[in-house]
Amino acid sequence: MGVALTRSAQWTAARYGAGTLAVTPLNEAIVKEIIMFVECFIYKHPQEAKYVFVEPLEWKTNLDPSAFKSGYVVSATTVKSEEVDKNGQPLLFLSVPQIKIRSFGQLSHLLYIARDTKLKETQACLEANRNPIAKILGLDYNVMKDDSSILEILDKIAKDDDPESEIKIRIAILLKQLDLHLLNYSLKHISLCFSYQHDTYFFVNEGDDLNMMSLLGKTDDEEEINYDRKGAIYKDLFTFLKEKSAKFSENMSKQQTRLNEEQQKEKDQPHEAPKKEEADSLRKATTGSGKSLLKNQINLGKNQMTKRLEPSLNWKTTVDFKDRKILQRDTQEEKHGGKLEKSAPSVSPGRALKNADKIEEIVSESSSESEEDEEPPDHRQEANADLPSEYWQIQKLVKYLKGGNQTATVIALCSMKDFNLAQETCQLAIRDVGGLEVLINLLDTDEVKCKIGSLKILKEISHNPQIRRNIVDLGGLPIMVNILDSPHKSLKCLAAETIANVAKFKRARRAVRHHGGITKLVALLDCAQNATEPVQSSLYDERDVEVARCGAQALWSCSKSYTNKEAIRKAGGIPLLARLLKTSHENMLIPVVGTLQECASEENYRAAIKAERIIENLVKNLNSENEQLQEHCAMAIYQCAEDEETRDLVRLHGGLKPLASLLNNTDNKKRLAAVTGAIWKCSISKENVTKFREYKAIETLVGLLTDQPEEVLVNVVGALGECCQEYENRVLVRKCGGIQPLVNLLVGINQALLVNVTKAVGACAVESESMMIIDRLDGVRLLWSLLKNPHPDVKASAAWALCPCIQNAKDAGEMVRSFVGGLELVVNLLKSDNKEVLASVCAAITNIAKDQENLAVITDHGVVPLLSKLANTNNDKLRRHLAEAISRCCMWGRNRVAFGEHKAVAPLVRYLKSNDTNVHRATAQALYQLSEDANNCITMHENSAVKLLLDMVGSPDQDLQEAAAGCISNIRRLALATEKARYT
Repeated sequence: MGVALTRSAQWTAARYGAGTLAVTPLNEAIVKEIIMFVECFIYKHPQEAKYVFVEPLEWKTNLDPSAFKSGYVVSATTVKSEEVDKNGQPLLFLSVPQIKIRSFGQLSHLLYIARDTKLKETQACLEANRNPIAKILGLDYNVMKDDSSILEILDKIAKDDDPESEIKIRIAILLKQLDLHLLNYSLKHISLCFSYQHDTYFFVNEGDDLNMMSLLGKTDDEEEINYDRKGAIYKDLFTFLKEKSAKFSENMSKQQTRLNEEQQKEKDQPHEAPKKEEADSLRKATTGSGKSLLKNQINLGKNQMTKRLEPSLNWKTTVDFKDRKILQRDTQEEKHGGKLEKSAPSVSPGRALKNADKIEEIVSESSSESEEDEEPPDHRQEANADLPSEYWQIQKLVKYLKGGNQTATVIALCSMKDFNLAQETCQLAIRDVGGLEVLINLLDTDEVKCKIGSLKILKEISHNPQIRRNIVDLGGLPIMVNILDSPHKSLKCLAAETIANVAKFKRARRAVRHHGGITKLVALLDCAQNATEPVQSSLYDERDVEVARCGAQALWSCSKSYTNKEAIRKAGGIPLLARLLKTSHENMLIPVVGTLQECASEENYRAAIKAERIIENLVKNLNSENEQLQEHCAMAIYQCAEDEETRDLVRLHGGLKPLASLLNNTDNKKRLAAVTGAIWKCSISKENVTKFREYKAIETLVGLLTDQPEEVLVNVVGALGECCQEYENRVLVRKCGGIQPLVNLLVGINQALLVNVTKAVGACAVESESMMIIDRLDGVRLLWSLLKNPHPDVKASAAWALCPCIQNAKDAGEMVRSFVGGLELVVNLLKSDNKEVLASVCAAITNIAKDQENLAVITDHGVVPLLSKLANTNNDKLRRHLAEAISRCCMWGRNRVAFGEHKAVAPLVRYLKSNDTNVHRATAQALYQLSEDANNCITMHENSAVKLLLDMVGSPDQDLQEAAAGCISNIRRLALATEKARYT
């Protein structure tokens, strides 16, 4: 912050008194960055926020004492904080207009109190305290000098006798990071202003040292920044150093030569074990670190009396666990087909011990790799590939992580985070040199800062599918699951976000569940207890919401597994998700609704969602301006609307109108698919269809039948199929020109789309004018051809659609006979094992058999024995349509006799015991036709048909009455004739 204020900030000339910050866009941007840093300080670094400055920051404020509320002693002209130092002095003291502040915590609170005037307050503070670092840490630690570096500052503070040196170290690092951030931010700002300059300028000072602060120098005789170039122009720092330093050029040449030799050896011996000397040096480093830990283990913040900073990370790797790790590496090699990943041996033995106990489980899981979500194959960087400089820089930082002490580790983590970790080259650079093992190892330490740094990096690089698998293979998930119990909210958030990224495939989701992660993630949702209340003054409320959001994000990833869905429900996740759904935080709502959307595919969840009154909030959020939130709410409604009560709730809470209006926004295809899906399922209820017609949704749906992706078309056609069950909507679809695009879709190959489009075409065929259009477009032939489709659902749907087509065609008999081999195809479908296919084909045969010529043809194809074979069924739907088909087929030749010979009569009598009135009617009609044969009458009488039929003569269904009475009449006439013959 000191160097940035001196070099980057723009000051006015100091002719009378101290200079002031000029009113420029750059200055305003710098001040805003400092405000963000200070505001977040109190909850990002709570321990450091309590540190008391060596000298107070003092300036003239415009704040009124009345602005200070709880936590302060307020009078007319003075304010004192209740928070005091060890001498009892307040950490904030205001005596209008002068204010003195002595901690970052009080600075954070002041900015919160200042609200709209915090920009002016911060500017006044910076102008009055031109060297704030000296006041915070003391004159001995003034970081404004040009020749100071982070390591020099840390070394100076570490040698100090001050008992607060450890906290000073951390504050010094944070301030130095802020300083570098402000400098980089300033350079970016300047580069935007001078975007026409594409070269990088380095301003060289005389002397041996070059530091990054010399990019913009000052004149010797004045305090203003000098922008004039004083030297040559170099395209990058490497070229500059190679040109100016002979030693640097010599070292780089040696390094390149050595690298080429190593690459050549690796190429000649690709499977050679790591060099012994490298292993020895690494073992020496790790063992030495372990000895230092045993001699002097330091926990920051707990022991402030130490005079010398020693390594405090729990480096646990020792040679004792070498055999275990070799076994684990061999297991991985077997698992990856002999391709072992190149990584340094830095896995902590504590974790290796746990993993060694579960090696058998890991090996067994390898057998189910084919079940996992498809991930791209693993690949390594080519040895001779033209890799960017970042690749090698990151690999150097990983080496510091392996062998450095605690301070070096923190600095290396911060430096690594500054790289573009979204770039695959940077991600693989960390992995290729064994960085993943080190980062996961850091999660096993006691130092919170190291865990946070490691998790921040793992969170970024775990977007890479290969990295995700490596994290799981190295046992990273169990450690992250344990971190969810941490009292530190930042750690919980980062761990949950990283789990959310990693749990994208089955094995990872299973690992989270096996280690108790689901229960812990559900517990995180309880952090936002006051999410529905207005945001309180405490800065911690936002952190609670963030913890819950990250927990919901992780649960969203885990909920793609059925077992995990059950685990979430049993852990009490639904009431917590329901409560979070009432919040106004959109970034919270998206993962919450996403989790509910995934889980709503299960019936247990749908019942719980109704019980928790979640539908109301889903409907409310359909009106959000966030497209992703709208998409997930619509998708959740789509999943839940399988249930009739839910469909009614969507209508009652006003959800149909926003769904209809969202149909007009067709740019976002994912959202459009979700919205059309919700409309489809809601259209199953007739009351909802009436509303959709009122909102002009049917016309819009017809317009979406062309130029849309298949996932949208499936839902659009499904919705039209439901709407066309009503006459008014069939007419509407025809008038809007919807018949032709529907028929055109019959030539597709998408199974779900074919099922829906056949249903929609069949529904339209009920109306005679629509049927004429379908026939003219050759739609019936296309439907008939779908009877050859390999998918049973498509066959059944096509057969059902053919029924209204045959019923409403002008010359149905001739139309059916025109399809070569069509009748034989239909009869052969009676050999199917699928009940729905059998029922639909029986219904089609019922309509085909109305034409005597067609009935004769199907009789020749053996329809009677095939129908008789199906008689012994308990499926009422099949019973009904089978009985109707038998009834129709009895009207040709000696088919009645044939049915009796094939034992179809006795099973039909048992149909009369069904609870379905439709089955009774169809069966009575079939028995009436069969009773025209004497032998069939005898069979019916023997199976007690008369008693069952007598009960049905009194039915309110007239067709059933007549058929039952007719059958009884035939049986009675036969009995009388037999009796008469006996006595004659």
